Amino acid sequence: MRYELMLPHQIRKAIAENWPVALPLGVLEYHGEHMAVGMDTLAVIKTLELFEKEADIVILPPFYYGAASYAVAAPEGSGSVQVGGNALAPFAEELFYSLLRVGFRNIHAIIHHQTENFAAGMPTDLAFKTAGRQAIFRFLEKERGEGWWGSEAMADYYSGHAAGENFFNWVQVHPLMSAEMNGKYPFDHAGIGETSLMLALCPEAVDAAHFEDNKSWYTATARDASAELGQKGVAMILEHLRATLLG
Repeated sequence: MRYELMLPHQIRKAIAENWPVALPLGVLEYHGEHMAVGMDTLAVIKTLELFEKEADIVILPPFYYGAASYAVAAPEGSGSVQVGGNALAPFAEELFYSLLRVGFRNIHAIIHHQTENFAAGMPTDLAFKTAGRQAIFRFLEKERGEGWWGSEAMADYYSGHAAGENFFNWVQVHPLMSAEMNGKYPFDHAGIGETSLMLALCPEAVDAAHFEDNKSWYTATARDASAELGQKGVAMILEHLRATLLG
């Protein structure tokens, strides 16, 4: 369900049943002359909408204003919008803290931008990962007081942790495409892989008439894109979301 359309009794039901709460996290970035600047975020939104058809999930309003960077193209006339990680982290902490106050304990930010480096981290995902940890510590100190971890009530912390009980999993950040997809589906920027995803998920975000206007190396394969290839990627992404959000 879209969070902004939920009524309070529906929110309470989602809390009681521990539904996954998903934040589509992304950027506005130049993706060649043939594709919309919101591609990275649209890919997350559209796959979550498909996932919603098979599982109970809360989909938060998307956040488009991540750290696109100007590595691909200068912003003038290209449309890239850059908000640095240092500015993102305070916002993200307040957002996650507020969601914890609402009562959610199964919060996930899903990102596609720059996730070929997800293990090491890039500005947007690092800002939200750090913010999630900060929000959890802040919330626990508010609810339990300082010294909460050292109290006798936490004597079973390590055994519980080994059994999978971990409140630091209340807020997590995940890539849209899993590492297991590497080599099975093309990961690129505005090339055949991303263009195919958009043809499958959001065809209005692609205009084939502008393939010839591209002059960059990273868009060279875009003209070979197809909705059929994109559907294969979507199927793999949905399998990854099932394991991530329901596992």
